Amino acid sequence: MLNCIAIYMIIGWRLHSITTRARRLPEAPCTSAYSEKEWRMIWMMRDKTTPPNEPPSMREITRMLAGLGGFLGRKGDGEPGVKTVWQGYTKLLHYIEATEALNGLK
Repeated sequence: MLNCIAIYMIIGWRLHSITTRARRLPEAPCTSAYSEKEWRMIWMMRDKTTPPNEPPSMREITRMLAGLGGFLGRKGDGEPGVKTVWQGYTKLLHYIEATEALNGLK
């Protein structure tokens, strides 16, 4: 049980870190918290277009990630919370795993 709690704490810390960085440093490049593979996959899944060459801002990519988790981003909604970031991140990991599996079949 302690091993499970330890892993959940690490994951929780990362998600909380992503959420707070997007709020405190919204214009910073997203590469400070996301890998190249992560932010490009988020972009492709949310925008349905080829990702740009330059990494987007922390705020933009975090809102896209939270959008995968159900965040609507309406005018009065404020910034996404840890729960929608977590739900989006779970989907992101599934997308990455599926992409890697498909690339392995080729």
